Amino acid sequence: MSAYILRRMLLIIPTLFGIMVINFTLVQFLPGGPIEQVIAQLENSGNPLDRIGGDGGDAGVQTQTGEDSRYKGARGLPREFIERLERQYGFDKPPLERFLLMMKSYITFDFGESYFRSISVIDLVLEKMPVSISLGLWSTLIAYMVAIPLGIRKATREGSRFDTWSSAVLIAAYAIPGFLFAIMLVVLFAGGSYWRIFPLRGLTSNNFADLTLLGQIKDYFWHITLPVLAGSIGAFTGLAMLTKNSFLDEIKKQYVVTARAKGLPERRVLYGHVFRNAMLIVIAGFPGIFISVFFGGSLIIETIFSLDGLGRLGFDAAITRDYPVMFGTLFFFTLLGLFIKLVSDLTYVWIDPRIDFEHRQT
Repeated sequence: MSAYILRRMLLIIPTLFGIMVINFTLVQFLPGGPIEQVIAQLENSGNPLDRIGGDGGDAGVQTQTGEDSRYKGARGLPREFIERLERQYGFDKPPLERFLLMMKSYITFDFGESYFRSISVIDLVLEKMPVSISLGLWSTLIAYMVAIPLGIRKATREGSRFDTWSSAVLIAAYAIPGFLFAIMLVVLFAGGSYWRIFPLRGLTSNNFADLTLLGQIKDYFWHITLPVLAGSIGAFTGLAMLTKNSFLDEIKKQYVVTARAKGLPERRVLYGHVFRNAMLIVIAGFPGIFISVFFGGSLIIETIFSLDGLGRLGFDAAITRDYPVMFGTLFFFTLLGLFIKLVSDLTYVWIDPRIDFEHRQT
C-alpha cells in the first residue's frame, strides 16, 4: 500500500501543474486584465491622474502625449503611468516567466497579496472560510445522514407504496434548482411573504460576542439552517437513489441468498454483509459531493442569504481579474481535492480489505 500511496502522491504533481498551465494560458486570452480594471476605476473617478501618486505629478502633464494604446481605455494616460502599473502587477515580464515565478511561490504556499484589497490571499481565504465550511460540512453531513437510511429502506421495500411516493418526492426535489429552493425557503420562512422564523443575513447575529456559549450555538444554527437546507437538496436526492440502487445490486447476489438460506437475521444480512459492499460506490462519490457542495453551489446560496464566503470571493476575483486570488485559490483547492480523492481510495481498503490497490495492474 505504501508504494501505491507514493505513486499517487507523485501523480498529484503533474496533474496540478497541468491544471495550472491550462487555466493560466486561458486567462491570457481574456480581455479586461488587472491593468484595464485599474484604468476603468481611474476613469470613473473623474480625474484619473489625480490618483497616480508619488512622482506622477510630472507625468500628468503629458496626458495627450506618450499615450499607450495596448490597453483598452488607456488613451489619454501617459506611458510612464502604464509602465508603472505593469511593474506593479508584474506584467513587465513575459507570460512564461510570470507563470514560473508564480508556481515557484505557490510551491512554498506563498500566494501573494490581492491586487485590490491590500490583504494576503491566505488571510482573505481564512476570512471567508467559516461560511463555506459551515455550508459544505453541514450540507454534506445532512445529505449522508438522511439519504443513506432512506436509500436502504427504499431498497428493502422496493415496489411498495413507500418506495413509490418517496421516489416521486426525490424526483421532484432533484428537478428543483438549488437557487429556486433557496428562494422558496426565504419566501416561506425568512419574512418574504409568510413566516419570519429564520434570519436572512449573515452567519451570526450582531450581538454574537455578547451571548453565552449555549446562546452562540443556538444563534449559529439559527442562521445556518436555511442555507444548509438549500445546499443539501441536490446532494441528498442523488445520494438516496444511488444508495438504493447499490443495495438492490448487492441484495440480488448469490452470497446474500446463501446468507438468508443459513437462517441469518435480515438485519445481520443487510448490515453485516450487504452494507459493506453497497457502500463502496457511495463512498466513491463522497469527494465529488463534498467538493460540489463546498464550492459548486455556494455562490448562489451565499448571494441569496447574504453570506460572504469562498463562492463570492471567487466570483469577485474573476470579475475584477484579481489574479493572485484566482490562481492562489485554484492551486490550493485543486491540491486539496486531489488529496481528498486519495483519502477516498484508501477508505475503500478500510471498508473492504479485499481491495488491494498496490498489486492491481496499472
